[in-house]
Amino acid sequence: MSAEEQPHSKEFAVLMALLISVVAISIDALLPALGTIAQDLQLSNPNHAQYLIVSLFAGMAVGQLVCGPLSDALGRKKVLYWGIGLYLCGSVLCLLAPQFGWVLAGRVIEGLGVSAPYVSAVSIVRDKYAGRAMAKVMSIVMMIFIMVPAIAPSIGQGILLIAPWRAIFVLYIGYAVAVTSWIFFRLEETLPPEKRIPFHVPNIQSGFVEVFSSRLTMCYTVCMGISFGSFIGYLNSSQQIFQDQFGVGKMFTVYFGCLALVFGVASLMNSRIVEKLGMHYICARSFACIVAASALFLGVNLLAEVHLWMFLAYVAVLFLSFGLVFGNLNALAMEPMGHIAGIASAIIGSVSSVMSMALGAFIGQMYNGTLIPMTLGFLVFGALALVILLYTTSPRFRTALSAGAD
Repeated sequence: MSAEEQPHSKEFAVLMALLISVVAISIDALLPALGTIAQDLQLSNPNHAQYLIVSLFAGMAVGQLVCGPLSDALGRKKVLYWGIGLYLCGSVLCLLAPQFGWVLAGRVIEGLGVSAPYVSAVSIVRDKYAGRAMAKVMSIVMMIFIMVPAIAPSIGQGILLIAPWRAIFVLYIGYAVAVTSWIFFRLEETLPPEKRIPFHVPNIQSGFVEVFSSRLTMCYTVCMGISFGSFIGYLNSSQQIFQDQFGVGKMFTVYFGCLALVFGVASLMNSRIVEKLGMHYICARSFACIVAASALFLGVNLLAEVHLWMFLAYVAVLFLSFGLVFGNLNALAMEPMGHIAGIASAIIGSVSSVMSMALGAFIGQMYNGTLIPMTLGFLVFGALALVILLYTTSPRFRTALSAGAD
């Protein structure tokens, strides 16, 4: 049976979702605590607390480049265990850190470690599926995975009600141990020894050359990087937008969770329609929707007072569109790379993470008490992603673009 025809296991999808969700819970459970951390550690600028999000992505960007080749050489599960061990070390450092700099260092170590389950999850799915079947499985994975960011801020807020912010890192430790235990007992190794690629520099170099020389893979990777950059910009600013600008207090976690559920609904929709409509079709129209909604909302910001319900409606449209995009872009980028899935997943993840980390940090640090920096981020980077996607998939568009450049 071909990779495109394999049936998928519900437990397999749940396991992959939980693997990826280690990243999500490491971000979202900490969001309600950013203001508290800024006060407790006496940060001079409240925006600097956003670096606790950016630093995790910085560690991931580096860690993926190591974990990918290692997973191709040693197998998926062994690298996954090493990564979780490193993640636990970083969490302990954050738990005990006396100063903000040490917390940042612990977050970078967490990012280095969490890159292993992230790379392993994508590689394992690619080991078992390809093409639209992979996109469908990834959509189901994303649908289940999104439940974590939907409830993680509420969990983080609940912890803050009964314990100091450092207790959130105890949650991280327990969650990682529980997920790893389930993987140990229930997930088989998906990369047999005969298909492994020895960890030699020439092999890694040839993998890098193959990934970077693939126009399709790199274009989709750049699309992921710039579009996710605007998304990280929103994550970085979300606590300040909801709690400081709109004054919702502890209701922040409810609003954040409801919007995350919109993302999950979109992922479920994608799993139902992707095999019929195709990944390119869905991505192009989703990016067009992001651009149109952002242009309209920017006009509202410039001409009128923005109320909470307006912001929620706008972000719901964004989340619906991004839910249709993320699983598809990842599958499109990985499609030509099945024979080097580990290295390819690492490079794709690292390049897109570096881009999104830099762009998201820039957008977050531009926060000035208004929604304009965030909205401009979605508008500009959504438009760039759409242009790149059309350039990749439409020969007629490439010809028109080249003619215009001449």
